[in-house]
Amino acid sequence: MTLKFIGEAAPEQVERIKSELVHLRSAAPVEMSFRGTGFFPNDRHPRVFWVGIEATPNLGELAAEIEQRLEPLGIEREQRPFRPHLTLARFNSPDGLGRLREEVRNSGPLELGATRTGELYLYQSRLKPGGAEYTRLATFSFVSLAGSAR
Repeated sequence: MTLKFIGEAAPEQVERIKSELVHLRSAAPVEMSFRGTGFFPNDRHPRVFWVGIEATPNLGELAAEIEQRLEPLGIEREQRPFRPHLTLARFNSPDGLGRLREEVRNSGPLELGATRTGELYLYQSRLKPGGAEYTRLATFSFVSLAGSAR
């Protein structure tokens, strides 16, 4: 799940980003349930296949704080509302997706489990001929010790 897509960043910019994200705090871990599937922008013109996320309010609060902290670094705010989801696939063309669309329509709301976390990660992605390659650059614990049940 992506809380904030940053785009191209020079190494010194990455260090400034890290120095801001280390200050993120929440009184409790984020709890998430994975429910339902769908397509962006819609099932007639699918570009992304996703699983929905229902989360405690602090997930949206963390996303908003990330926007606020990174804007002074020259990273533009996202104009679309935050809609938590897991991207399962991206498509260049809707060709051959008829069966997947039909299965999504007929399956009803799927319950795909739940999780709880007190960490977020900064990843670097590199597009390669076989797809994107992801490297974790940093881990940030955002739960204050007073709010943690550890």
